[in-house]
Amino acid sequence: MKKMNLYKSKKNIFIVLYNFKKVKRKLYFINKRLFDIVFALFGTIFLVPMYLLIKIAYWLMGDTEPVIYKQKRIGKNGRIFYIYKFRTMSAKADEKLMELLEDPKYKEEWELKQKLENDPRVTKVGKILRETSLDEMPQFINVIKGEMSIIGPRPLLEGELDMHNGNRKIYESIRPGISGWWTVNGRTETTYEQRLELEYFYCKKCNLILDIKCIILTIFVVLLRKGAI
Repeated sequence: MKKMNLYKSKKNIFIVLYNFKKVKRKLYFINKRLFDIVFALFGTIFLVPMYLLIKIAYWLMGDTEPVIYKQKRIGKNGRIFYIYKFRTMSAKADEKLMELLEDPKYKEEWELKQKLENDPRVTKVGKILRETSLDEMPQFINVIKGEMSIIGPRPLLEGELDMHNGNRKIYESIRPGISGWWTVNGRTETTYEQRLELEYFYCKKCNLILDIKCIILTIFVVLLRKGAI
């Protein structure tokens, strides 16, 4: 009888702790969303003047194509959305990528990292935008729409995760972010496998302290221009 009561007590304690963790996590995501909205609204104040400056810079180079670039990405629960960025590449960059991938050198690098370190498609204006991470600013719109968060795993292209045998259940469990744990931990210096491990870590362990660390480290990364955000 005593053993039975002890078993029930342990079970009740476990249930209480489990429910407490669930409530705590829900409260965290509610507060995270409120922070995202406030931060993103503040960030959009600078979008219009930044857009005009970039538009003029491209125009002076003889480039009259739109300066806002959008691309399909995968969000929370596998939802497809369009990510917004200031254009950093020449017009019709996606078609030019297909041409570049015919070169084994570029193909190998793309398959390993899903990006090209010295991408010939990047414009002079685009290079500055990438070094300062200003190209990511339009994603404040994605945050306001609820498609992204300020901090989270970077949103991936369709089929990208499956190509690398990634875990969709973990990666797509939370909103993707403008910056994140991988972004501030050697982004361009990691292999794709290492990238996924860093993103999984955040998805499983995300909390207020980790978010604060990401924000502080993001500031340092941007100021030191250590990889594009």
